[in-house]
Amino acid sequence: MQFQHVCLEAAVAVLPPHVVSSSDIEAQLAPVYERLRLPAGRLELMTGIQERRFYAPGTKPGQISSQTAKLAVETAGLPIEAYGALIHGSVCRDQMEPATANIVHLNAGLSSNCLLFDVSNACLGLLNGMSLLAGMIELGQIQAGIIVGTEVGRPLVESTIQSLIADETLTRQSIKYDIASLTIGSGSAAFVLCHEKISRHKTKLVGAISTCDTASHSLCAGGHDQAAPSAGLRMSTDSEALLHAGVNLAKSQWPTFLDHLRWEAEKVDKVITHQVGKAHRKLLLQSLDVPESKDYPVVEYMGNTGAVALPTALVLALENGHVATGEKIALLGIGSGLNCMMAGLTYQGVNVKSQVMK
Repeated sequence: MQFQHVCLEAAVAVLPPHVVSSSDIEAQLAPVYERLRLPAGRLELMTGIQERRFYAPGTKPGQISSQTAKLAVETAGLPIEAYGALIHGSVCRDQMEPATANIVHLNAGLSSNCLLFDVSNACLGLLNGMSLLAGMIELGQIQAGIIVGTEVGRPLVESTIQSLIADETLTRQSIKYDIASLTIGSGSAAFVLCHEKISRHKTKLVGAISTCDTASHSLCAGGHDQAAPSAGLRMSTDSEALLHAGVNLAKSQWPTFLDHLRWEAEKVDKVITHQVGKAHRKLLLQSLDVPESKDYPVVEYMGNTGAVALPTALVLALENGHVATGEKIALLGIGSGLNCMMAGLTYQGVNVKSQVMK
């Protein structure tokens, strides 16, 4: 996919108010750690995650996404009638139907002529939604659109803790499949894309490319246990196998991505990676021969925030001056399935804002 007329006009994030450290989680797991003789500090040591953030108990994704979409509209400064589509792209949704995009659209005050739907693709939902909006803008179907999403990680983390404490058959080997669940955080982010004719900054979305390795679809899988719905959310992850399969997929796609955008590797000024852990980020950058200084790390204090991880990192990178005018930015997304999506931006400025929810 190559784009000639699509611009990123605004990028926003709404961060959760409650900070939960890895040591806080280990304190709750004290009976498990004692039974299995696990050393304190193991969770942070293995993942590099010091803390993550949560919204209040009972928070629904649509509630936060509504605030984030409103913030995106305000930050972009485009007329309401310009918005022709709103996509909700996170793993977390309010219910199976109707689409969470409906309540977000209502609260954001968009036109009744707006196209609405949810997109779900593990950690790639917002990037997939971004490419869909870009295609509609490029074809002249809409002038502008919003991709927004909110990941609510508290239920999965709390359900995992309860299950681990109750599982008398748990071993030092079997607990490894639950470690990734304990790294999950919460967050919300949105992008506004528009046609260059109404863009103030002219930051171009140059193109995007995707590839997949569906033979690895079972390495990370989660949801409600259909055999025991009352048990809550669970996710099983073969973290080591997923790490190498994901990095290998990205490494195979990197040259194709550069060729597709007609970019040279050494002239990619900044990268924004999908961050699930410190080891994953480090190995990915090493495999692509990209200096760590080009990336903007957030996983240490945000945890793994699913589909909003990369968008949040981009918001914070832009807000904190990590990217300069004229630079090329590569967005490097990887999601369970496995799927890999890379997109390229030429940066000329973006209306950007982050805020911590009160």
